[in-house]
Amino acid sequence: MADDLLIHVDELVAGYVPGVDILNGCSLELRRGELIGIIGPNGAGKSTLLKALFGLLEVRSGSVRYKGDDIASAPAHDLVARGIGYVPQRENVFSSLTVKENLEMGVFLRPKTFSQRLDFVTGIFPRLAERLDQRAGSLSGGERQMLAMGRALMMDPEVILLDEPSAGLSPVLQDQVFIRTREINQAGVSVVMVEQNARRCLQICDRGYVLDQGRNAYTDTGQNLLKDPKVIELYLGTLAAGAD
Repeated sequence: MADDLLIHVDELVAGYVPGVDILNGCSLELRRGELIGIIGPNGAGKSTLLKALFGLLEVRSGSVRYKGDDIASAPAHDLVARGIGYVPQRENVFSSLTVKENLEMGVFLRPKTFSQRLDFVTGIFPRLAERLDQRAGSLSGGERQMLAMGRALMMDPEVILLDEPSAGLSPVLQDQVFIRTREINQAGVSVVMVEQNARRCLQICDRGYVLDQGRNAYTDTGQNLLKDPKVIELYLGTLAAGAD
């Protein structure tokens, strides 16, 4: 149903330097309650797509719409206020601040909701409740990722954009990230997740997009993409090997 459509990206073209396009007409749809995964080889434009969605990159052509409104030129703080959270892959916590202070930063637009949102976030990430007074810079890689995701959830977003949340983590911690991402989705947050661990991503997502050279190569349910011979041959073999 059209009312369920949250994000609609159509024929998006974008890049970092003039004359060089990273995204070459890719499209995407996110519906209410969905968890969608974006996979593909290095340089395919996966993280670039998230940056374009979150207003961190100029859109050269095509459109980005959220609930029917054009958001291609909207500033990041406006998107946060509208209900879109973003967790970048790197530099995603304030290292010199405590866990609690990081979470307070996450709700700076609505400070009166801090206690309520803290209860929600620590319910999903109980380890954060044990680390509230600890500086974020002293956390483990997995704990920092939990904190980054938790901070984005403090504003009670309708959509959260995750850029390779399992990157650099051990297999055990990677699995925890995927479990928590699914829990976030089941709690009512629609999720767009870019992942290098393609097989694990497709196992938990409702639908998947395979990007290649800035274009949609394949789109289907996560389970169907896992079984697709061409996707297995061209992407899952090398991507899965790189994720082990």
